Amino acid sequence: MLRYWTAGESHGRGIVAMVDGLPAGLEIDTGLIDAELARRQGGYGRGGRQRIETDRVELLSGIWRGRSLGSPVAMLVANRDYKIERMDDLEAPRPGHGDLAGAIKYLGPIRAILERASARETAGRVAAGALARQLLAPLGIRALGYVVAIGPHSLEPVAGTFDEHRALRDESEIYSLNPKQDGPVKSLIDKCQKQGDTLGGVVEVRVEGVPFGLGTHAQWDQKLDGRIAQAVMAVQAIKGVEIGLGFEAARQPGSEVHDPIHYDAGQVKTNTLGFTRPTNHAGGLEAGMTNGQPIVVRAAKKPISTLAHPLDSVNLKTKELQKASYERSDVCAVPAASVIIENVVAFEVARAVVEKFGGDSLDEIVARWKLFQEMAGKR
Repeated sequence: MLRYWTAGESHGRGIVAMVDGLPAGLEIDTGLIDAELARRQGGYGRGGRQRIETDRVELLSGIWRGRSLGSPVAMLVANRDYKIERMDDLEAPRPGHGDLAGAIKYLGPIRAILERASARETAGRVAAGALARQLLAPLGIRALGYVVAIGPHSLEPVAGTFDEHRALRDESEIYSLNPKQDGPVKSLIDKCQKQGDTLGGVVEVRVEGVPFGLGTHAQWDQKLDGRIAQAVMAVQAIKGVEIGLGFEAARQPGSEVHDPIHYDAGQVKTNTLGFTRPTNHAGGLEAGMTNGQPIVVRAAKKPISTLAHPLDSVNLKTKELQKASYERSDVCAVPAASVIIENVVAFEVARAVVEKFGGDSLDEIVARWKLFQEMAGKR
């Protein structure tokens, strides 16, 4: 089984990600991981922490001469802003954070909660996802995350291929697929910063080249759509997840929701095995399994909970009303969220690939994937 854990605190020595079950023989490019970490730090609306950190991954185990060994891979993203022992506790929990619930749950200080609950932890998830994506590349599976809304502004993608969309996303300071729409959004972020407020938004991830049959219908906890939804919902500040049409499917009749099935013999050697769909309202997943179409996932991110003009709170010692405590934060981290969601989705797809095609070595996975495509194409 391919899986990962993270460890570390926001202002501790660093964030550690340990990936277990990565097949042997995979050539690891740390530059690709560093590039994803850098994108996570970018995007318009980020705060001062990102000017302190320059995230780079250090591989601690599981690699020999640039290739995976099949043993656990431990990765460290060091924190330059290491100062946890010098930091005081907070007096008043911040609405929207885990401060109050965590301090009561563990009968301890707020600092013990916020340091681990911080979105700084997602550096480890991005590193794990960027590593797993290098397993997907030989199979032609690619993921792309981008922003489709910030606050009231919808950012409609322009038409284009996967590569054209990636170029547009990388050109945009908002990480949208329409850089020409960046201006009004940047102005809104600037306005919110002056007001001491924050902004949320919606991100979308598209995974292309996915074969049939990842995931299963047989058990509820192994359905791939459920696993993707759980992985995305577990990212800090995510409050909603949709696959395909999502909630819109509840508002339309079945004839407008379900994707007709056609057949094109000219595409039999592609991942679709010749089965084409004029629409992809299912988002590439039916009954917990991939159906040969691109996986499409959307996530709604709430505004950052730490406000420069804090909301009301209560001093935990005196129980008296006071403004919530404040710690340095972002105004808008929706672009960064698109990077995080892209990588956690990619990891879940890679996990499903290992389960279906075996996980000892990359060569075995590629061989079994080719055999499956050949056998399925003859049905």
